[in-house]
Amino acid sequence: MKRFPGNAGERQPVHTVYGGAQLFKSDTTRKLGEKARSILDEQGVDPFTFARAIDIADVHAERIWQRVVEKLAREPVEDFRIDFEDGYGNRPDDEEDRDAERCAREVATGMREGTLPPFIGIRIKPFSSELMRRSLRTLDIFLTTLLGESNGKLPSGFVVTLPKIQLPEQVTLLVDIFDAIEPKLGLAANTLRLEFMIETTQSILSERGESNLPRFLDAARGRAVAAHFGTYDYTASCNITASEQRMDHPACDFARHMMQIAYAGTGIWLSDGATNVLPIGDRDTIHRAWKLHVDHIRHSLINAYYQGWDLHPAQLPTRYAAIYSFFLEGLAAATERLRNFMQKAGQATLVGDVFDDAATGQGLLNYFIRGINSGALTEEEALATGLTIDELRSRSFVKILQGRRGAVR
Repeated sequence: MKRFPGNAGERQPVHTVYGGAQLFKSDTTRKLGEKARSILDEQGVDPFTFARAIDIADVHAERIWQRVVEKLAREPVEDFRIDFEDGYGNRPDDEEDRDAERCAREVATGMREGTLPPFIGIRIKPFSSELMRRSLRTLDIFLTTLLGESNGKLPSGFVVTLPKIQLPEQVTLLVDIFDAIEPKLGLAANTLRLEFMIETTQSILSERGESNLPRFLDAARGRAVAAHFGTYDYTASCNITASEQRMDHPACDFARHMMQIAYAGTGIWLSDGATNVLPIGDRDTIHRAWKLHVDHIRHSLINAYYQGWDLHPAQLPTRYAAIYSFFLEGLAAATERLRNFMQKAGQATLVGDVFDDAATGQGLLNYFIRGINSGALTEEEALATGLTIDELRSRSFVKILQGRRGAVR
């Protein structure tokens, strides 16, 4: 079915780092990585102190520390969003005009110097009656300046984030604008991509009692890349008090599950929100904030949200540590289960007290696919299951079984 193409197999970032546009520079993500490494050394101290602070088993401590350190040096940020909304605020028009132009020039510089992360974009202001004109003006200035400075090219993985969506018509408007400006900017049709911010109750349910989420996808006309959950705006729209606004609140679980149902099989990436208790202060305070961050990330991962937001460089070490530990802790058991399952050519197997049938085959395969995508696992580690590289990259358990059965014949 055209609407449900499944996962295309493209790399999905494990996080999006948000930063106010007033602070963005071409080397921002490199500096974030340097700051994150400094904080890790100062407050994490060593592999075992860091692991115990965030409740990771000692057996994985050194391995995870090494992978986190390597990641911070090589690619500290996977996705960065230049924020003209909450992280920027409402400023005089001439100031936002200047920042939109300056940020575009910084992105162009980053493209030339190779300092941008693999994914990048801007978050514009919402399409409310008060802010829509300002939002569109910022988008126009940014894109016009960027393309003028970069010989008509956008950075790889570029996306425009539309916040606080309430109606499909707001998505339609942005897509109509994309359609209108692409030829004027010399861009091929359908070059510009967008992502939804799901952070209002109206996003989840319309006045007719229908979910607006599929309607957002229809309105995007093939341009949507991802849907991001906005924890704090959503909980506020549910009238939840500030002290109870948190990532793992049951109201958030409901909204995220609605997003999963609406976008399953469509190829739309799902992202969770941010932990807003930042690792700032003395060591004990930082360790508590790190532990909370890891707990929230694990909650996301358990519920199949493999991407989330980070707001501070001190959250980068725990982002990667949480992801790496999540997959490494289950590696031995998942390897044995999938190896035995493949040896039986998809027949039901019993490993210890866990029964696997064909329905769990794809789940086991997904574990390795997601682990590799996140950088937690290597392809070599996945090959210990008995899969070949081609089988692993097919991303389909059914296709793997069909291929093996065909080979036997």
